[in-house]
Amino acid sequence: MTEIQEIKAVIDVCDQLKQQVGCDFVGLAIQNRVGPNVKWHYAVGNLNDKYKRISVRFGKGIAGKIISTGVSMMMVNFPHQAAGKVTDYPIALAEKLNTCYAVPLFFNGIPKGVLLVGNRENRSFSDSDQEWVNNSGQALEDLLRDYLGFNQGDS
Repeated sequence: MTEIQEIKAVIDVCDQLKQQVGCDFVGLAIQNRVGPNVKWHYAVGNLNDKYKRISVRFGKGIAGKIISTGVSMMMVNFPHQAAGKVTDYPIALAEKLNTCYAVPLFFNGIPKGVLLVGNRENRSFSDSDQEWVNNSGQALEDLLRDYLGFNQGDS
């Protein structure tokens, strides 16, 4: 697959997820190959291009926390119920998200990416919504494995 086909395939998965779950925003963050920082690479339903400039440290922000723990995360009523400083959640601020659900993407068993769905209105994500996000995350893992250089034989 060429890089253009790869990007289109990723955007298609994100678009389909956005429609299926009925959310306002879908974003994909990936940890840099070198260093601990995590960047948002793809988004659908975004208000602007700020997401492209967001880079968070491992363990910080939604993406950094998901990658450092390897567990999914639900955030509701942002910024009122945010754990820590509001500025620790730049993607939620940039996209004016009120509620979001994010899952880790694993490559060779190691969390290296994050798939996030979000809403600008107060709304919870049902079990079936969460299942859609999890399944889309697995589809993205398969799509991005070669592109990111995380082939099965790599260490």
